[in-house]
Amino acid sequence: MRNYDFAPLTRSTIGFDRMFDLLDNAFTASQSDDGWPPYNIAKTGDNGYRIEIAVAGFSQADLTIVAQENVLVVAGRKNADQQALYMHHGIASRAFERRFNLADYVRVASANLVNGLLTIELVRELPESLRARRIDIGSDTAQPQVITQDKAA
Repeated sequence: MRNYDFAPLTRSTIGFDRMFDLLDNAFTASQSDDGWPPYNIAKTGDNGYRIEIAVAGFSQADLTIVAQENVLVVAGRKNADQQALYMHHGIASRAFERRFNLADYVRVASANLVNGLLTIELVRELPESLRARRIDIGSDTAQPQVITQDKAA
């Protein structure tokens, strides 16, 4: 696997820290990603997204979801069942942590766990100042007035 060093670029740029952090996190995540648990990301509308994570065997108490500074972290930790003596243990119950980088103004709307599928609904809400707005074009149909000044006697 290749390792990329963005240090030469960060020395000569100002204000692009977030972009380089995202690139660095993407390369780090791809190197350590074992593909478990599997997940889907779907676009549900112009400003809506859904993350679905297969977490069979995990309960709500075993899962944590934390959204902080444009990063969504979903973690699962299952307490080991000390009483069971398995003859065959084929259902994975190992701890996991999934990180998702969120764009600006994306927030978590809801999270539900149904039949082993954790569904997280995301919504992008732009502030009013950043939304596109229509500007009305006015017309001045009045003729310009010429002001004359009489000479004083």
